[in-house]
Order: sequence, then structure tokens, then C-alpha cells
Amino acid sequence: MLGLAAAAAPASTTAVTSSLANVAHPAHSSTPRATSSILHLRTLSPPNQLYQTTSYKFTAFRVNAMAETLSTPKLDSKPSVSGKRQALISLSDKKDLALLGNGLQELGFTIVSTGGTASALENSGVSVTKVEELTCFPEMLDGRVKTLHPNIHGGILARRDQEHHMVALDNHGIGTFDVVVVNLYPFYDKVSSSSGISFEDGIENIDIGGPAMIRAAAKNHKDVLVVVDSEDYSALLEYLKGGQDDQQFRRRLAWKAFQHVASYDSAVSEWLWKQTGGDKFPPSLTVPLSLKSSLRYGENPHQKAAFYVDKSLAEVNAGGIATANQHHGKEMSYNNYLDADAAWNCVCEFSKPTCVVVKHTNPCGVASRDDVIEAYRLAVKADPVSAFGGIVAFNVEVDEALAKDIREFRSPTDGETRMFYEIVVAPKYSKKGLEVLRGKSKTLRILEASKNNKGKLSLRQVGGGWLAQDADDLTPTDIPFNVVSEKSPQENELHDAQFAWLCVKHVKSNAIVIAKNNCMLGMGSGQPNRLESLRIAMRKAGDEVKGAALASDAFFPFAWNDAVEEACKSGIGLIAEPGGSIRDADAIDCCNKYGVSLVFTNVRHFRH
Repeated sequence: MLGLAAAAAPASTTAVTSSLANVAHPAHSSTPRATSSILHLRTLSPPNQLYQTTSYKFTAFRVNAMAETLSTPKLDSKPSVSGKRQALISLSDKKDLALLGNGLQELGFTIVSTGGTASALENSGVSVTKVEELTCFPEMLDGRVKTLHPNIHGGILARRDQEHHMVALDNHGIGTFDVVVVNLYPFYDKVSSSSGISFEDGIENIDIGGPAMIRAAAKNHKDVLVVVDSEDYSALLEYLKGGQDDQQFRRRLAWKAFQHVASYDSAVSEWLWKQTGGDKFPPSLTVPLSLKSSLRYGENPHQKAAFYVDKSLAEVNAGGIATANQHHGKEMSYNNYLDADAAWNCVCEFSKPTCVVVKHTNPCGVASRDDVIEAYRLAVKADPVSAFGGIVAFNVEVDEALAKDIREFRSPTDGETRMFYEIVVAPKYSKKGLEVLRGKSKTLRILEASKNNKGKLSLRQVGGGWLAQDADDLTPTDIPFNVVSEKSPQENELHDAQFAWLCVKHVKSNAIVIAKNNCMLGMGSGQPNRLESLRIAMRKAGDEVKGAALASDAFFPFAWNDAVEEACKSGIGLIAEPGGSIRDADAIDCCNKYGVSLVFTNVRHFRH
């Protein structure tokens, strides 16, 4: 995900850059849009040290092309300066090449091309001038040097409004190019393939000549139309037929070209950094973002919003809500994505069949059972008022029986109101299950998602910067539950504590969860003090609090006449907390007084 570039800097800083645009020509609104963004974080090191900079970017367009084999060059050829309009085409992905080549030829263009592309064009009936006929030089170094020649780049970069540029071309017998169509070798696909790739093969798949031509044409876009995406061929041909001089169209194509190259380079830099065995938090970090959809609005109707997919190599086949398949329902909203992500991340933590209900990113109901329908009903029962209009997530297939229960289940509050949900998310659906769920509501969003891989990097924006950290992937099996009280918990009580602890890590701090028998009974979230969160959780748990386990996301700063003592008096059987307070001894003494088991996990789960 990171590349290297040496420089000195006076201080440590972080820079963020993002670029968004749309490449479709206004006259062709049906042409698919290609929009992307690149988030670039760069840390500058102290003086006399090197810093590393990365340009990691993957756009919504193809990443294609370099190693094409050229025909045997005619070394006695001379550069052509015919005055005719020339188009340079060099493609790895040859989709719609015949359309492009024939269209340009019909418009009177002379087509200049490289080996594989030239052969494909000739097979489509297009007359082609081989690039070596212009360079008067053969391809060399196993294809590493092919188009890197003044007869090519001079014809691309010359400014038509600068007389001395044109005189220089004339003196050297170099013709100009009006159109450059290039895409790059699929490096991203190669290095992210399941079969893997050797370091040497990865290096040889790095394109050099292609990016150089694209950048040159994009820089000189006032005179040269540059195209990197086959989706733009029709718009290009229509533009040329109309004899237009729309500089905005040229600028959009140039933007797309630079994004195309940036995407390619960023994939190379991320891959190469990984080969160095460098730190997880490099001095320079760029996150490639590809627009998935424009949203109706953001958190609130007055905020514009969009949704981007992370195209980092690290995210290939790594799961998550961003790559979920929506089978049914209204388009996802900004808040839908946040809630679905929270529900999915929580439910995937459990090994037994589990249902999680989320409202405003907090799990308000969680239950695990061998019978997933029972788990669903218990999860809703934990807080049916909050569950109404929430998100329901499962870690097992939704079959016909479960789907019918989701569709018909009545609220436990009155036994009559049919439960309403915004989203159902699961790893898979049976054919009949999907059919039944679709019948529940036209608006119900049905998502099929893959579990998130562990070890991901978590990013969060603050004003003027970004925070990066490891994802909170720890589960109860990763940590010890150390008994610090006189009373030791029974096996079932310890299991309840582990279940509550797994739930509480997904609740906003200050967080308290009360659970028993693999079921959340109550939770308190987001309160400025832990005592209030405790009281909310106990109120929701009601009489079921007796003998239940309580988990706290952080230590209790006070025990006597505070949260610990109130929990003990309520009948809680076991408390699980990280420990680490200067008053831990008070918490231990309090639990001992009331005969409550206390375990320290030594792991905090703040969630802001």
C-alpha cells in the first residue's frame, strides 16, 4: 500500500488529497461514469531523514497494458510528416478496439500502433502504421523499450500554438498525434490473483512506456485527446465527428488519464511496500477509493453524500459490507451503511448461530442458539422498541423458515405489531428464503455479505488528518479471564461473561452489557459516565439481572456507592472488566462483600 520517495522535511505532518470527477461527455449522458477518489496520507520525517511517499490509487476504469510484442522493425523507414491527423493506439485490454479503429479511420485518421494492438486492428480491416516505422528503431530489452522515443513523445507533447515547437518537429521530421488511446497491463489483477505471483514477475509486469504516453497526452490535452477507458470510445468519436473544441471534455479525459496512471502506480507501490516487509504504518499512505454510488444524502438531508469502495490490494476478497450484494429493496443510505456495517461486524464475531439487532450502530439485541429462529426472537425481545426499524444480521443462511419468521414475527411489546426492519444482512440466502423476504416489503434492503478478514487497518477522519489503527479483532479465546475475587465463577457464569464481553466491544462507550445464557438482556451505551450506562442496562434487563454476567468496556473508576456496588446489590452474579484503575482494590473488596465473582481481562474495548 506504500511507495518510497526520499526527501527531507522540517516536521512530521500528514497530507490528505482527494479528487472526484466524472468523465462522461455531457452530450453522451448514457456513457457510464468513471469516478474515483484517492486519499493520500503522507508523513514527513525530521531533517536528515528520508520520508516515503505513496501514490496509491485505483479507479473505476481498467488497469491494463504494456508488454506487447512488436513486429520486426523496418530500420530503413523514415518518420512520416504527412500532415494528416494521427491517432496512437496501444492496448492490453482490446475491448471494442474494432469500433475505435474503424471509427477513427472513417474520420481520416492515420492509425499508429504497437504489435499486438496493430495485429488486432489489421484483423478488423484497419490500416495500421507500426510504431517502429516512426521510431526507426526496434523494440529492445524484452519490450521494456518500445515507445520511449522522441518521434513518439515529441509528437504528443508539442504545443501547436508554439511556433518553435512546430519548427522543431519539422526539423526532425516528427508528426503530431491528435489522439492517444492507451491502457495499462493489468498489474492489479496479476498481483492480487489467488494463484499469486513471484517478485520477479511482479516487477516485469510494471508498465513504463504506457504511463509515459498517457501522462504526456494528458499534460498536452489542449491539443491531444487522451483516452484510457473503452467506455469513452463512443464519446470520443462523436466529439471528433462534431468538430468540437470543448476544453472541458478534454480536461475530463485528462483527469481520467492521470487518475488511471495514479491508480496503476498506487497498486505498484502498495505491492512493493509489502515486499519490503515494512511497518504496518508507513510514512506515506494512500487509500484508493472508487465511487460505488451517489447517496440521496448524508447523515441528514441537508448533507450531500456518496459511497466509495476501498480498492487497496489488502481489501481484495477481504469481505465487508462495502462489497455486499444487495438482492432487494431501496437504495442504501449513508446511515444504512453505518448500521449494516455495525451489525455485520458484530454478528460475525460469534461461532454459534447468532442474530444481532442494531439501531444507530449499537447492538440492542444479541442472542446465540442452535435454533437460529429462537436466537432471532430472543434478540428482538431484548429491546423490541429499539429493534423496530433497525437492522437484523445473521451469521448463518436465511432459509425459508427463518425468512417466514422475520416476515411475520410480532413485536413482543403488544403481540400484534409486525416487526419492521430497514435491512437484513446474512452470509447467504436459500432461494425460497430470499423469495419470502422479498415479499415482506418493497423497501426492505436484503444484503448478502462476506465476513471481514482479520488484521485490517482501521482509518478514521478527524479535522485535517486521519487516525489509523489495527482493527479490534480480539475475541474471548484470545485473552485470559483472570479471577480476582474470592468467589470463583461457575463454568456457565464464565461463559456468560465471555458472551457479554464479546457484545460490549461493539457498543459505544461508555458501554455496559448484561447477558445470560448466550443472550443479551440489556445494554447501556454512549453515556458520559459509566454509572448511567449501568443503570440503563439494568433497567432493560429487569428482573432477569439476577445471576447474570455484566461486562464493562473499561475499568470502573469507583466502586463503593457507585457502579460496582449498584451492580452487586442488583443481583449480578459476575462482573467482567479490564481492570487497571487505581481503585481496583475497592472493586475487588466490594465484590467480595456481596459474594460476586470479578474477573479482569486486561483488555479495554473503548468505542468512540
